[in-house]
Amino acid sequence: MSAPVLVIGANGYLGSHVTRKLVAAGNDVRVMVRDGANTVGIDDLAVTRYVGDIWNSDVLREAMTGCEVVYYCVVDTRGWLRDPAPLFRTNVEGTRNVLDVAVEPGIAATLRKFVFTSSYVTVGRTRGRVATEADVISDPADLKSLTPYVRSRVQAENLVMEYARERGLPAVAMCVSTTYGAGDWGRTPHGAIIAGSAFGKLPFVMGGIELEAVGIDDAAQAMLLAAQKGRAGERYLISEKMISNADVVRIAAEAAGVPAPTKKIPLVLSYAMAALGSAKSRLKGTDERMSLGSLRLMRAEAPVDCSKARRELGWQPRPVEESIREAAKFWVGLKAAKRQRTA
Repeated sequence: MSAPVLVIGANGYLGSHVTRKLVAAGNDVRVMVRDGANTVGIDDLAVTRYVGDIWNSDVLREAMTGCEVVYYCVVDTRGWLRDPAPLFRTNVEGTRNVLDVAVEPGIAATLRKFVFTSSYVTVGRTRGRVATEADVISDPADLKSLTPYVRSRVQAENLVMEYARERGLPAVAMCVSTTYGAGDWGRTPHGAIIAGSAFGKLPFVMGGIELEAVGIDDAAQAMLLAAQKGRAGERYLISEKMISNADVVRIAAEAAGVPAPTKKIPLVLSYAMAALGSAKSRLKGTDERMSLGSLRLMRAEAPVDCSKARRELGWQPRPVEESIREAAKFWVGLKAAKRQRTA
C-alpha cells in the first residue's frame, strides 16, 4: 500500500468523484469534511474520515501528516451572493490557511503533489479567440471588472501559484469548466437545469448561452492524472467542449424520455430578467440566483484549448453529451426511488 492521500472537501460534487476513483484504484484514502456535511456521495466508501473545516489547522495537520498527495476540492460557488464576503473568506483566506499547513516542514516532507481545484474562469478569455493557460488575468483594470465570484477564484489560484513559486509547494491548478454527470447529491446550479429538463419542468430555454463543459468523471480523472504527471507550478484547463444551454436541455430531456422545452427566450429578455433580479436583491436584501452577475458568468464565454492537459497528463475525456445523459438518468432514478419510498 502506498502512502495515504487526502481529499479535502470530499463530500462535494467533484470531491466525491475524486474520492471514489481513488478508492477504486486501491489507494489509502483519507477525507476531510465539515461537521454536519451531507456525505451521501462517499458514505459507502472505505475511507479514513477527519471532521473539521478549512479553518481548523489542527485537523488539517493531522489529516495531511504522512500524505503524498492532497486534493483540495473546497470552493464556495455562490456567485449570486449579494454580500460577496463569504466567497473571499472561503475561496481566498480559507485556501491560504490550508496552504500554510501544507508547507509546514512536517507535512512538506512527504507531500509530493498538491492538486488544487481552480476554475476555467481564471483564464483570460476574449470573444473571437481561443484561450489557453498562458492567458492570465493580471491587469488591475481587468481584475476590477470581474464579478466578485470570479475575482475570488483568480485570487485563490494566484495564491496557490505564489506558494508554488516562493515556498516550494508542489501544486498544480486544475482549471475545471462546468461539470455534468451523475452523483450530484448537492444539486449544483447546473445540475438543477438537468433535473428540470429530466422532469419536464423547464418552461423555457435561455437562448444565446454557451458554456465550456466536461463530464464530472472525466474532471475527476484529470485530478488523479495531475497528481501523477502534472508539473508543479502549472495550471491545466479541463474541458471537453463548448456546448449551448439549449443542447444541454435537449440532450437531458431526450435521455429522460420527456419533451424538451419548445420556448426559447432571447438574450435581451434574459438580461431584463437578470436586471430585475439584481434590483430585487438591492431593494429586499435577498440573494437572487438570476442576477446580472450570474448572467455575466454565463455570457463571459470564449473557447478554451485543453490540449495541454491531453498532451502532458494523457487526459482523454469522453464526449460531454454522455455525461449529460448520465446526469438526467441520475435525477430520474432519484425521483423514482423517492416515489417507491413514499408508496
